[in-house]
Amino acid sequence: MEWGIFLALTAVTGTSALAVIIHRNPIYSAVALVVTLLGLGGFYILLQAQLVAMVHIIVYAGAIVVLFLFVIMLLDVRREEGSPLRVGRVQLLLGTAAGAALLLLLAATMAAAPAGEGGPPPPLPRGNTQAVGQLLFTRYLLPFELTSLILLVAMVGALMLAKRKVE
Repeated sequence: MEWGIFLALTAVTGTSALAVIIHRNPIYSAVALVVTLLGLGGFYILLQAQLVAMVHIIVYAGAIVVLFLFVIMLLDVRREEGSPLRVGRVQLLLGTAAGAALLLLLAATMAAAPAGEGGPPPPLPRGNTQAVGQLLFTRYLLPFELTSLILLVAMVGALMLAKRKVE
């Protein structure tokens, strides 16, 4: 059952991630990004990390992608008509070499990994959510608040860019 869910999530996530890259309309790419992030949240749930899955979905699929859509609509970014993707020979050669190197690295890593018994990982100890919350609002409060400040500055910057374009 888990294997089937994993394969289905892999297919949906991979397809939507590919749509994010190749789609020319930024709105459709952002919607495909939401599907990709939801699929990644499904992987976290399969790994018994429900808190990480919910935070991932709320923060990335909710807040960040909504911010992307807000900026896209504010800047009035539209689909480029008739401008095909241009790739030079050097870029194509470097991209192919980098892809081949990554595939070789993946194959070498899989070959060097010890043969496991298979099956899902052992469940995490209870109280993990409480420990994460405690750390987030005590030890990591400053980075947490700085992140919200950076998002606010990004939104104000997008507003300034949009305002300048209209004038």
